[in-house]
Amino acid sequence: MAEEASSAPAPAGGKMTMVAGVDESDHSFYALQWALQHFFPPAQPQQQQYRLVVVTAKPSAASAVGLAGPGAAEVLPFVEADLKRVALRVVDKARELCAAAQVADAEFEALEGDARNVLCDAVERHHAEMLVVGSHGYGAIKRAVLGSVSDYCAHHAHCTVMIVKKPKPKH
Repeated sequence: MAEEASSAPAPAGGKMTMVAGVDESDHSFYALQWALQHFFPPAQPQQQQYRLVVVTAKPSAASAVGLAGPGAAEVLPFVEADLKRVALRVVDKARELCAAAQVADAEFEALEGDARNVLCDAVERHHAEMLVVGSHGYGAIKRAVLGSVSDYCAHHAHCTVMIVKKPKPKH
């Protein structure tokens, strides 16, 4: 899997830390690209004021399958392998975007758990000054049923939370 979390508090060089949450959605990659464009000037990578930690959350196979009965045990290894492939794909795409933007100081994590908790824990662990997440733009009913990672993080992360919305196409 991708690199696991380190417990190093603050990086050398005194840079502030930005955590960016990504998943396989276009919305999260738009948010990452937006942050890269606005906070990481490619012309001067040595002068970038942030260190970037890109985090993706991988749900556990058991939570993805749920309590499905006697056949669930045979399915879990296949679900786990698929979830790992998705997490690796997400990290690889984020790594490519950061390399293209010439980000000088980035690390990548794929951690198991609910995205809400994984992101808030990453903020604490890395002593981040900012968390960047995308918004799916769900309405109130869909957000109430599915839950909103960005809303949860805005209320629970102990740092500034930037919620980046992907522009809607104009008709």
